Amino acid sequence: MNTQPNFDDFEVGYDIPAKPGMDEANIQTPCLILDLDALERNVKKMGDYAKAHGMRHRAHGKMHKSVDVLKLQQDMGAAIGVCCQKVSEAEVFARGGIKDVMVSNQVTEPAKIKRLAEMPKHGCRVLVCVDDPENVRALSDAAVAAGTEIEALVEIDCGAGRCGVSTTQDVVNIAKLIDAAPNLKFAGIQAYQGAMQHMDLYADRKEKLDIAIAQVGDAVQGLKSNGLDCDIVGGGGTGSYYFESASDVYNELQCGSYAFMDADYGRILDKNGKRIDDGEWENALFILTTVMSHSKADKAIVDAGLKAQSVDSGLPTIYGRDDVEYLKCSDEHGVVGDPNQALKVNDKLKLVPGHCDPTCNVHDWYVGVRNGKVETVWPVSARGKAF
Repeated sequence: MNTQPNFDDFEVGYDIPAKPGMDEANIQTPCLILDLDALERNVKKMGDYAKAHGMRHRAHGKMHKSVDVLKLQQDMGAAIGVCCQKVSEAEVFARGGIKDVMVSNQVTEPAKIKRLAEMPKHGCRVLVCVDDPENVRALSDAAVAAGTEIEALVEIDCGAGRCGVSTTQDVVNIAKLIDAAPNLKFAGIQAYQGAMQHMDLYADRKEKLDIAIAQVGDAVQGLKSNGLDCDIVGGGGTGSYYFESASDVYNELQCGSYAFMDADYGRILDKNGKRIDDGEWENALFILTTVMSHSKADKAIVDAGLKAQSVDSGLPTIYGRDDVEYLKCSDEHGVVGDPNQALKVNDKLKLVPGHCDPTCNVHDWYVGVRNGKVETVWPVSARGKAF
């Protein structure tokens, strides 16, 4: 699938916020822009880290929902594939030519299982997580009916309090069912500790991961004692990948937000007490917004409000400036404190979103910028794919 649009078919401002070759100053707002240099440095850095530590990196597609970004992660960061949270997301990546696609979640509805079982016909490896014996049987039946193979991982709840089983015996019991089921293949363990990713202090995150690593290590040994080896022991996020990669238990990382960065992740601290967006990772994703009113002396009103972003993890920050502050928002308006009247109507600001994942999901396009020029425009391929 060629994800690049035919730009001759689009008109800026009606269909698309920008076209390649335009000046950055002429991009229509509000829209998402990518600093391509920063993005490429982030992607290469994670790829180099994973390879240096003997890890595979399966990039998390739920963050960017973009076939083009994932291909960049494969080409520049040696990502071995993608993990998604929904079948519809996974279908987009499979149709887009990605050859190793994991749904790092449970798929239980019959119609969704049927679609999952059809996905290998796109020529890709398909994996899914399970935590229930009945789900194993349903997946097997669908794969048999489709004439395909699905690989399944047992999910462990290692502290997030969401999906997954909690005991080694439960892991072994489900793995045995997968191993014996027609047209299923036991692939390993999914163990992502999501609850601690945004804890401020490095030591606090390590304490939570130490518990998870011990739990997962016990499960791996329990499987081995029953003749079952794990091709994948997967997990690891932007706030924890260094713990999993040093564990001698995990072999796949599933980091996502590192590539773009957001304000909530950026504030957490590394082992030296330094913000991770101040040296470890760069801000590469921004909401470009325009000042559309300055009728109040101390406030500028911008065109990026609630409908241009998600504020579940807090308000955006204004990149590169400490003289103005994003104060609040309503549906179509953002209020920026401007006590020194530094801004004027039609000035543009770059906002670092509070939470990149749901922010990306409300936009159709990424505008890739380099040296003040629009270099590329990428569709948010899996936008709205929530089923």
